[in-house]
Amino acid sequence: MSTAETTAGTPAPADEPGLKRVLGPKLLILFVIGDILGTGIYATTGKVAGKVGGALWLPFAIGFVVAILTAASYVELVGKYPKAAGAALYTQKAFKVPFLTFIVAFMVMCSGLSSASAAARAFSGDYLSELTGDALPPTLVAICFILLLAALNLRGVSESVKTNVVLTLVELTGLVIILAIGAWAVLNGDGEPSRLGEFEAGGTGYALMTGVLGATALGFFAFVGFEDSVNMAEETKDPVRTFPRAIFVGVAVTGTIYVLVALVSSLLVDYKVLEGSSGPLLEVVKAGGVDFPHKLFALIALFAVTNSALINIMMASRLCYGMANERILPRGMARVLPTRRTPVVGIAFVTLLAIGLVSTGEIEGLGDTTSFLLLCVFAVVNIAVLVLRRDPVDHRHFRTPTVLPVLGALTALILASPLADRPADVYIRAGVLLAVGVGLWALNKVVLRVRSED
Repeated sequence: MSTAETTAGTPAPADEPGLKRVLGPKLLILFVIGDILGTGIYATTGKVAGKVGGALWLPFAIGFVVAILTAASYVELVGKYPKAAGAALYTQKAFKVPFLTFIVAFMVMCSGLSSASAAARAFSGDYLSELTGDALPPTLVAICFILLLAALNLRGVSESVKTNVVLTLVELTGLVIILAIGAWAVLNGDGEPSRLGEFEAGGTGYALMTGVLGATALGFFAFVGFEDSVNMAEETKDPVRTFPRAIFVGVAVTGTIYVLVALVSSLLVDYKVLEGSSGPLLEVVKAGGVDFPHKLFALIALFAVTNSALINIMMASRLCYGMANERILPRGMARVLPTRRTPVVGIAFVTLLAIGLVSTGEIEGLGDTTSFLLLCVFAVVNIAVLVLRRDPVDHRHFRTPTVLPVLGALTALILASPLADRPADVYIRAGVLLAVGVGLWALNKVVLRVRSED
């Protein structure tokens, strides 16, 4: 949600100052990579392995292709409409149905909350236990973690792109360590290459297909984040030229790293061991035959999931604030803390939802909920790019081949469907979140109607 164009597509006041354009090509690439890296690969690798078996690399390879398809649609749309409103802007321009635009925006907000909640669960698991032992109750730790993020959010977190670069490099360091351990193991003849072609329970036919689809849908959680980068369009130098390279390079780099990390993980650790750990990459470090400090790697992993969670909580609270400011959520949710100028009601609202999520879900379910919500959004965006071909603009921009958004929409819908062997609790959780949003939207409509009659 941006000040330049609202969820409902209303332009901002003409006298409102624009955002400062500070992002060049290199910084934007690092921003995209940093937005994608984090909780997904550090926390859900083991759960993906539990769904597919030793062929852990396959879901990440398929997820990489799906991400590229949708990324191509985002690249065309951000070049065509270089505004900082993302999927909500594209949905409104394509379909002009305010309720659909609200649903898309609320889904994006909820995906941030479920992602942050998955990170909280990851924080409270085996990575933390490596440092503290098993004495701390995971759910209580996860709730305290969310409350700490809320406190930081309420105080006001001063961020800059240069800080994001540092955070990205730290997160990337952990994955480079995994790849180095894998290279050392291969050179020394360690590991079990035969596992790379094994599928869980030796499934065939339909069972194999749904298993791979389910693993891909969950693994796709690791790729989410590139869609957030389009919200930096108004702070990017020459976004029409800069974004295509930045998004494609960012997705390609992270996708390659993910596939390699998956190969190393399966090569060195049995998938059942990975499945049983909430810190699967720590298991890889322990099995790699390299004397790398386990506690240091655990710290890197905790840093990675904390950074991801903080970014997502901040995004969700600001999106809530923006929707309230545009009168599509109750106006009171836009209230700010006078001393800190932070959206206090929005932060409280998303914190309560996040606490509910971490209290009722585990890493796998919460990660799958994030993927499901964003796959639905991606399906809409891929369709929107085709609809908006009827809306030419007066500047040149990247145009993706028509077949890519068609395939992007189809793959997103397939991975969001029951074919992906997704547990029912994921659909229930997503449904409850959307019901909360629709309830607030309806309440807001009633209040606005009563006030207009007065």
